[in-house]
Amino acid sequence: DFARQNVRYVEAYYSPGDFRQHGLATLPLTGAIRAGLERVPEVEVRLVADLVRNYGPERGAVTLSELREAQTLGVIGITIGGSEQEYPPAPFADVYEEARRMGFRTSAHAGEAAGPDSVWGAARDLRVDRIGHGTRASEDERLMDYLAERRIPIETCPISNVRTAAIPSVAAHPIREFLDRGIPVSVNTDDPAMFGTSLAEEYAALERELGFTPDEIRALILSGIATSWMSDSGKASMTRDFEAHPSWRAD
Repeated sequence: DFARQNVRYVEAYYSPGDFRQHGLATLPLTGAIRAGLERVPEVEVRLVADLVRNYGPERGAVTLSELREAQTLGVIGITIGGSEQEYPPAPFADVYEEARRMGFRTSAHAGEAAGPDSVWGAARDLRVDRIGHGTRASEDERLMDYLAERRIPIETCPISNVRTAAIPSVAAHPIREFLDRGIPVSVNTDDPAMFGTSLAEEYAALERELGFTPDEIRALILSGIATSWMSDSGKASMTRDFEAHPSWRAD
């Protein structure tokens, strides 16, 4: 109930390149999305643009250049989704380097549809701030150590991973392995409408199928704040507010 009632900050992913075929340019598309988001002023929503690896790095570079003007509309980062098993991360290295120069944060879907090599590529070639999904990182002990040593967070999406058959069940998700190894973790919904989930349901599934305790769920919530791309002051303020909330310790 606490997770359901206290959503205040969201990082939402969108794919400008998917709309190009419909004649929608990146800036007006982003503006339209922002106009809709402003109808819910009680929730701060920051946007992360998916460059979609299937379109290739050249197209990604074009979309990235178009995002420069969209930064004023709350676009704070980039990622690459799409067919991970067919389009490895390395060719996007220059695009990611330019994104950093522009002030964007970076993530990449890796280790969901492809194996540990995909995560290695995202971490080493793209030098991402976070890894999206990352389930198959658990297959490589050295990779797990690498992520832990460098404090590279994994954006876990347990229910989505079940829906896409990346894992057979939430009980089989490696999130506890990640935590035990000291890898920073957040819990996310991926696409809540597509996968029929919510953040509250994600936490409930972890409690039900992996035996997470209320204290462990609280730690995951705080880890989500810590690994977000909010300002440091925003993180500190939200952490204080959550810990002071009457429902925080209502097990």
